Amino acid sequence: MTTLYLAPSVIGFLLLVAHFFRAENHPAMILALFMTGLIFVRRPWAARTVQIGLLLGSVEWVRATISLVIARHDMGEPFLRLAMILGGVFLFTVFSALIFQTRRIRAHFGFSPVPNLRKGDTDGSKA
Repeated sequence: MTTLYLAPSVIGFLLLVAHFFRAENHPAMILALFMTGLIFVRRPWAARTVQIGLLLGSVEWVRATISLVIARHDMGEPFLRLAMILGGVFLFTVFSALIFQTRRIRAHFGFSPVPNLRKGDTDGSKA
């Protein structure tokens, strides 16, 4: 079941790999490939690194969307479909990063358990 939770992250990075390959940005492409492999390292630092990578990837999707929409607009070509598709890719990438906040993924990567706080508790201690 954890594999299903991690699949969007793999897909998100593979989309970034394709994006950077098309842009001929080989260092970024190699970094995105490395991050894809890092998903399979079951350590908290790896999870946070992947999560940050996905969030930075989502910033790249916003940058690319703005750049491509402006270019299409300047050429007098339609740009709404492009903006909607890349906006969807942006949302997918952000969603992939947020998955790392779920209890299942946190347990998979070995994060310390989050204490269950009762109403009124501030430190998690049971008085």
